[in-house]
Amino acid sequence: MKLSYNWLRQYAPVDETPEALAERLTMGGLEVEGIDRIGSPLDGVVVGRVESVRAHPNADRLTLCNVDLGDGSPVQIACGAPNVEAGQLVPVATVGTTLHLSDRDDPDERTPVSIKKATLRGETSEGMICAEDELGLSDDHSGIMVLGEDAIVGQPFADYLAAHGIDPADAILDVSITPNRPDAASHLGVARDACAITGTPLALPDVTLPDEGGEVSERVTVDIEAPDACPRYVALLVRDVTVGESPAWLKSRLSAIGLRPRNNVVDVTNFVLHETGQPLHAFDFDEIRGHHIRVRQTTDETAFTTLDGNERSLPAGTLMIADAERDVAMAGVMGGENSEVSQKTTNVLLESAFFDPSTIRKAAKTIGVQTDASYRFERGVDRDGQVRAGARAAALIAELGGGTLVPGMVDAHPTPFERTTVDVRPARVDALLGTHVPVDEAERLLALIGFDVERREDVLRCTVPTYRPDVEREVDVIEEIARLYGYDNIPEPARSVAPSTAPADRPEDRFRASVRALLSSLGYREIYTNSMQRHETAERFNRGVLAGGKGDVVDTLNPISREMASLRPSLLPGALSVMSYNRNHGQRLLRFFELGHVFHRGSRDDAVVDGYAENETLLVAASGTAAPAGWDTDDRLMDLFDLKGLVAALLDRLRVPEVRMEAVYGSTDLTVHHLDVFSGGERLGVVAQLAEEFAGENDLDDPVLFCELDWSAVVRLAAPFIDATYRPVSRYPTVHRDIAVVVDQSREAGVLMDAIRRSAGELLLEVDLFDLYQGEHVDEGRKSLAFALRFGTSRTLTDEEVDERVDAVVRTLESEFDARLRS
Repeated sequence: MKLSYNWLRQYAPVDETPEALAERLTMGGLEVEGIDRIGSPLDGVVVGRVESVRAHPNADRLTLCNVDLGDGSPVQIACGAPNVEAGQLVPVATVGTTLHLSDRDDPDERTPVSIKKATLRGETSEGMICAEDELGLSDDHSGIMVLGEDAIVGQPFADYLAAHGIDPADAILDVSITPNRPDAASHLGVARDACAITGTPLALPDVTLPDEGGEVSERVTVDIEAPDACPRYVALLVRDVTVGESPAWLKSRLSAIGLRPRNNVVDVTNFVLHETGQPLHAFDFDEIRGHHIRVRQTTDETAFTTLDGNERSLPAGTLMIADAERDVAMAGVMGGENSEVSQKTTNVLLESAFFDPSTIRKAAKTIGVQTDASYRFERGVDRDGQVRAGARAAALIAELGGGTLVPGMVDAHPTPFERTTVDVRPARVDALLGTHVPVDEAERLLALIGFDVERREDVLRCTVPTYRPDVEREVDVIEEIARLYGYDNIPEPARSVAPSTAPADRPEDRFRASVRALLSSLGYREIYTNSMQRHETAERFNRGVLAGGKGDVVDTLNPISREMASLRPSLLPGALSVMSYNRNHGQRLLRFFELGHVFHRGSRDDAVVDGYAENETLLVAASGTAAPAGWDTDDRLMDLFDLKGLVAALLDRLRVPEVRMEAVYGSTDLTVHHLDVFSGGERLGVVAQLAEEFAGENDLDDPVLFCELDWSAVVRLAAPFIDATYRPVSRYPTVHRDIAVVVDQSREAGVLMDAIRRSAGELLLEVDLFDLYQGEHVDEGRKSLAFALRFGTSRTLTDEEVDERVDAVVRTLESEFDARLRS
């Protein structure tokens, strides 16, 4: 939120510089993220009187003005403004003055320019008569700025501005307001904290509060049909208003925080909103049919045109402000086009209400709009601030618009409201903060921010101010004491208590650490990619071949941008972006992995939200050479079997049971060939080569290999084996046997190896494929596979025992795979 330092000092007349105040606010819990300087002191700019104006003899668009600067020696200044006339009082930048003027190429950027004595088309010019934008006062460049009759010739222009409540230079504080501090979403709210922290008295603006009823209640009626959504609605009336331009001080205040002035009525409502934090809305009273206000919730989907000219479809349950016949505003979000204040408005009905935060948040999210009003209503405004803010705005509208305040007000509040009371134990304050805070000091600090404190026997009974809806419990009040007392004043303890037992790691944490260690040791780098994607990207990678799950893509209701419209169904698109970036920066050896969550519409036993499935996934992606090029290594590109071996080693390290990989030959629209990874009968994911279409789109010339595993399933299957047990190295020799079998060439070696392990029993320690042969002495359409078998146990094996196991293996291969021993 943007705050004007000069505006803030109206209520908190602190002596600190903007930087010093920002530091103290940050340490008090209101983080100031940055400070922007705007305007300039305008040194060298003085008030001048235009004595005469004549046409420039050599330039059609320039005039030559004789200007009195109050020193007895008028100067000649060339001016191109269409509105310059003799007798005007104007701001003049004298020779030597530095102005910050808009850059020609980028109007939002300002460039320092020094005013010099110059010759323009043969005529001398000594200075510059300035427009408002050239002085940094507004964006108006339609003509020179003409001053009022109270300006004094020769007077420093900064003094003239100060007399009219305008600061030529300001510092804008960018304050990060956390959701639990709605009271700080205004200049007065931050000023209250600034005064409490610095010990400066708070200067509240004088406001005359109207009595309930009066003439207003005779001319306006208010019915609240949704009291839960609108516990209070205050209406005030100003008549005979002239809608026009706001005075310079008001435009200056709004422009400083980035708001564009519109007219004196709308500007006042914006000014009071940013002053008090209470949103207001001004209606053209003559457009309110029946002079009757109803606060209601829609029962059906409703079309409504807001004051920005857009027709919006509002769902049932939207809180609306209506007159006797039609809706006139979306409560707490935006007014309607049919009742907005215009240049023809003469009577203004002013709304100051409290709306339920959740109701306004839902409405704003539904139409995808956040306004200054909805931002504050969503967080919760002061439950007792409606009358004061409304009266403040009504008085200003009457003053600036030449109108008349209609006596009284309508104050509809069907829902009673009681202030929160919290008992705070001084001993508990000391225990939580780790230091002693004197009771008198705690009472004083709370009083500075509006708490009513009553001291009882062993407690402080604190009545919470209505602008602090976040304070509900004793610990909340202690937090207020801590931040005002000063975190720097809380000493570091001389000693602290350490637990006697070390916390146990969760299985998933230990598995993650194991995977990170293995992959990092092999040259893979961990990446973190965005969980939001374009909808088109999410749909394209929502494929059944991947491990993330099955179901439709999850879209966001109110995306920040098209690039972040959907939750990712796969980690692969993010990894491809990283690989593309690195490849385009000259890297060919690409090794990455990521552990992250993917999302689908669907159901899972561990679903947090019904109808939405979220599970953690492991992605490993690689491209380029199998190893860095060297004098003793071949420049070989990685292939599918490199990644298959890595995945097999990874799952073996985690001791996932009964792992097998089944090859799926042929291309899909995402992969060339791929291997489905199983544990028993459960599919864990895929090891695949990416289709050339996808690789080419990401500027990846080499084959791209990737695996995507359902990490949640891996952890669940591996968890029973997490506790490793020591098994001593056997003192007895192992027995090695080799067998070669001839099988159909379509048979997969991995399937045969599974059968060998199953039939050989517990004595088999290891089986490896060491030879593949097709050619002479092997029938066409068949192939020879040679396996090395290693047997062993905690005793010496006999040849008969080993022969019996080998025979069992051969019988199994013959019966299940039509294999025959190769002689």
